[in-house]
Amino acid sequence: MTGPYPPQYGAGPAGPQMYPEPYPPQYPPVAQPYPNAGVGGAYPGALPPPVQYPSPKRRRWIIAAVAALVVALVVGVIAAIALRGGDEPATSGALTEASAQTAIQNYLDALTDGDAETVARHTLCGLFDSVKERRSDMALASLSSDAFRKQYESAQVTSIDKMVLSSPTQAQVLFTMRVVPASGSSRNRPDEAEEQAVAQVLSVDDEILVCSYLPRTAGQY
Repeated sequence: MTGPYPPQYGAGPAGPQMYPEPYPPQYPPVAQPYPNAGVGGAYPGALPPPVQYPSPKRRRWIIAAVAALVVALVVGVIAAIALRGGDEPATSGALTEASAQTAIQNYLDALTDGDAETVARHTLCGLFDSVKERRSDMALASLSSDAFRKQYESAQVTSIDKMVLSSPTQAQVLFTMRVVPASGSSRNRPDEAEEQAVAQVLSVDDEILVCSYLPRTAGQY
């Protein structure tokens, strides 16, 4: 018996056949490929907002600002070091006018006080601690001190007039000292006078030494 349905969907003994249901939708949804990703790459979820890169003009401004900041920091560090260096005591090993003046005054005080060991330490120019036989050096230092005290009762360095560096550790120094003549001295001087002298100084082992001393108006001591 022929019915109203086509043969493939005809009615049979069990009743009419239903059309097949469509395929269910796919879950979760297929991810969309991420732009510029590798072949088959996919970015999970929504795409991030685009990155705003600074314009070339703005980049140049940023670079200039960073460079200016770096220069300012370097200048600040140099200034701090210079200020700290200026606060250091003049007796340090740095060869400056201040340290040279301190060393010369120390040498003149040793001559005035008859301190032969300090005088010898200066005139041996850094060799004092390594010299095994010092009697001749001590004798010469005593003679220098005696000759100085016959001329001056005291001597005070008042200024460094000129300092000529022959190397970072050596210099020739022209200085002025205020002297008080020794009582009974044959020199025709007032109670106080200013005289110039020349000293050869050396920086060694964090110490400034007076290797030689020559008054401009008298012999060498």
